[in-house]
Amino acid sequence: VQLQASGGGLVQPGGSLRLSCVVSGSIVSIGTMDWYRQAPGKQRELVAAITSGGSTNYADSVKGRFTISRDNAKNTVSLQMNSLRPEDTAVYYCNAYLYTRGSGSWYDYWGQGTQVTVSS
Repeated sequence: VQLQASGGGLVQPGGSLRLSCVVSGSIVSIGTMDWYRQAPGKQRELVAAITSGGSTNYADSVKGRFTISRDNAKNTVSLQMNSLRPEDTAVYYCNAYLYTRGSGSWYDYWGQGTQVTVSS
C-alpha cells in the first residue's frame, strides 16, 4: 500500500495551493482520509478530515480557507488551500484508514510529507 502526496511548494501570503494524495495497492476499502501538518518545533496536528460518506471536519485555524475533498473512484484525497498565511507553513501529510487484502483489519497508513512554505 502506498500513499503518494503531491502539490506542495512555495507560495506568497494570500495565495493558493492544492495538495493531492493517491492511495494505491491491495485495497479493499478506504475509510476516513485526513491531512495533517507539522511545523518545525511543533507537534503534528490534524488539518482536515473527510469520511467515506463525505462528512468533513476542519481545524479552527483553517476553517473557511481550506477545503478537503475525495474521489472514491480514484482513491484520491485533495486539500484546496486558499488565503494562505505564513503560519500555514509546514510539512503536510496525508493519512488514510484502510482495509487491505490479507490484513484482516483496518489500519492507518501515512503518505510521505510534502512541504508547503508561505512566504513573501
